Amino acid sequence: MGKITIAIDGYSSTGKSTIAKQLAKALDYVYVDTGAMYRAVTLFAMREGFIGGEKDDLEGLVNALPKVDLKFVYNKSLGFSEMYLNGENVEKEIRTLPVSQQVSKIATIEKVRLKLVGMQQEMGKKKGVVMDGRDIGTVVFPNAEFKIFMTASPETRAFRRYKELLDKGEKVSYKEVLKNVQTRDYIDSHREFSPLRKADDAIEFDNSDMGLKEQLERIYNFALRKIEGK
Repeated sequence: MGKITIAIDGYSSTGKSTIAKQLAKALDYVYVDTGAMYRAVTLFAMREGFIGGEKDDLEGLVNALPKVDLKFVYNKSLGFSEMYLNGENVEKEIRTLPVSQQVSKIATIEKVRLKLVGMQQEMGKKKGVVMDGRDIGTVVFPNAEFKIFMTASPETRAFRRYKELLDKGEKVSYKEVLKNVQTRDYIDSHREFSPLRKADDAIEFDNSDMGLKEQLERIYNFALRKIEGK
């Protein structure tokens, strides 16, 4: 049975990465978390002082992009790949709220997107890949055989993210997380280069009132039909 490319796009905190990761495991496909790549570049920019200070130096970040080396390294004990920035495992650090508050800004930079899109297209050349992000079905793999666009209400997404951060020991308020979700939605949808939008041939999937098990079952069955050519 031939393998296909699966593109999962959608708003922040819709659970794209969780579903994509589990779907890839169920299908024995490669999983690529493109959001982790943008978060890693954001972390690099924060560490180097290009953002987060009195004034952002986005041109300086663009000039420093050749110094950014990103790799996914499979962690056998966890069962999935983790993001490495210049040889350092930054999987936990890139998931913090400070990075979340800056990542949409970095994702609007055309040269950052061009660099990462090129890397993503190279990763998916052989098919058999599940990739999630904001522009996978529209820009990275416009010819992907199966596309999902995930959505949920901002309040539902903010509450999920809030609980996730609390479980990790971060001190955040629901109001702060909701504001971050709404801000990211606006920036992602209104950026000039590769804005977040549903591909014409994508299946819209609202998981506001759906558990993880039900989501995976439904999307897995959709994927099987595509793989079988039905």
